Amino acid sequence: MRSCVRIALTAPAENPEIWLWNAIFQGFLLFLNARKPWTNAARFCCSEWLKAHKLPHKPLLCGFNAQCTGGAVLYKRLRAEAQGVFYWVRKPPAGETRTYANLLNRNFYADRPNQKWVTDISYIPTKQGTLYLSVIRDLFDLSIVAYKTSTRQSIKLVLDTIRTAIEKEEVTAELLLHSDQGFQYASQSYFALTTQYGITPSMSRRANPYDNAMAENFFSILKSECIRLFKTETIREAQTLIDSYIAFYNHERIQLYSKLSPFQKRRLFV
Repeated sequence: MRSCVRIALTAPAENPEIWLWNAIFQGFLLFLNARKPWTNAARFCCSEWLKAHKLPHKPLLCGFNAQCTGGAVLYKRLRAEAQGVFYWVRKPPAGETRTYANLLNRNFYADRPNQKWVTDISYIPTKQGTLYLSVIRDLFDLSIVAYKTSTRQSIKLVLDTIRTAIEKEEVTAELLLHSDQGFQYASQSYFALTTQYGITPSMSRRANPYDNAMAENFFSILKSECIRLFKTETIREAQTLIDSYIAFYNHERIQLYSKLSPFQKRRLFV
């Protein structure tokens, strides 16, 4: 995720050539922002356009004011949805966002519950659409303290996840909540909510996913052990699958170093 607002654009039926050039220009932006070869992304976009419209490839130069960030995330989302949906981004107006120091600084050790939390958003593709999953993970026992799902990657999704965690756990002033620089975490609403509950925000450095590695690690586990084993047809099926797996993960899945499930370790502390 990056500090941006995503705007979905679909191929205009009356002028699909413009849509094609959106795709080509998007690939160029991937190269500039993600520093990765843009040819695969552009080739994918063009092939999807050709499949949908069966029209010839006509090079044409178009200008855009939008800026694309998070190229890898965008490319994965294009592959997941594969229906001609593009995610363009713009920088939020000045004064609407905040950034925080990287207080966690890759120190993923916590000696008690609710001392350090990490949070992030990932997406679950289904044939019905994309489901977004927001989680908060406690670094003490690696449990999922709270999670929420939504069909929209919004600020509300993040705020609801935090509120759910606060309702379940006893939070003290020493709690550190670490995130990446996604626009949800840089918003004024996020700042207001963390201030209200006395939570200290921490934020990864720009383009440093390893700063939030423990949040990314959970998504990797979830997808490799669950999501990729089942082909979910609908949003409801994906939600049920996520509910079941997180319950299993918290209560039954044994962690490598502790030899206990997350909640077993949590109960030992109490």
